[in-house]
Amino acid sequence: MPKAKYEQIYKDIKQKIESGDYAYSELLPSENILIHTYDCSRNTVRRAIGMLVLDGYVQTIQGKGVRNIFRPVAQNSFVLGGIESFHESAIRNNKTGRTQVLQFMEIIADEKIQARTGFPLGSELYYIQRLHFLDEKPLIINHNYFLKSAVPGLTADIACHSIYDYIEHTLHMTIVNSKRIMTVEKITQVDEKYLHLDVNDYNCVAVVSSHTYNSDGVMFEFTQSRHRPDYFRFQDNAVRRIN
Repeated sequence: MPKAKYEQIYKDIKQKIESGDYAYSELLPSENILIHTYDCSRNTVRRAIGMLVLDGYVQTIQGKGVRNIFRPVAQNSFVLGGIESFHESAIRNNKTGRTQVLQFMEIIADEKIQARTGFPLGSELYYIQRLHFLDEKPLIINHNYFLKSAVPGLTADIACHSIYDYIEHTLHMTIVNSKRIMTVEKITQVDEKYLHLDVNDYNCVAVVSSHTYNSDGVMFEFTQSRHRPDYFRFQDNAVRRIN
């Protein structure tokens, strides 16, 4: 399913903000200019701007326009409120990203996997263990489970690059939402081995567990991401909603 026009506009403006085309505290082009630039309706522009507001990139100021309030952080930052691939987060952090596939196998969900992931008993799954590097520092171990029927044709080579790119541009699946839980857990032998952690300095990792759904309401992915604690920051943008 092709991306909606407002999502394309949102991504383009977001990229321009992150790359510095729009300076911090600068007003974005007017609504009329954006309508002309993107050849779209007023409502489409407003939907794109609304997404940027929710993500903490811009602020609407009555009578003035839309102001850029985005400031990059020095530490590697991963978004908690949005859905982005590791490749996308590396670009946003102005880092060089690389992924190493440690394990790739096809499995059947038993009771233990069902309890851990939420996939029905007997589901055919891809299990992928990946190590993510930023500027050649090993920072994240991902334990990915993908529903084979929803993500057919997945390979280790695809997993080395971007699974979400494959899902969206080859399979044309729309990724809609992800339910997440963030915890702090003791390091495992796998964490210690691949993240190069010294247990005398760090005995815990930040863990984000996510159940991700497509536009048909199908949960196609469960992922547990285990982050090295000294090289990460999660950011979100909270909006107060008054009833």
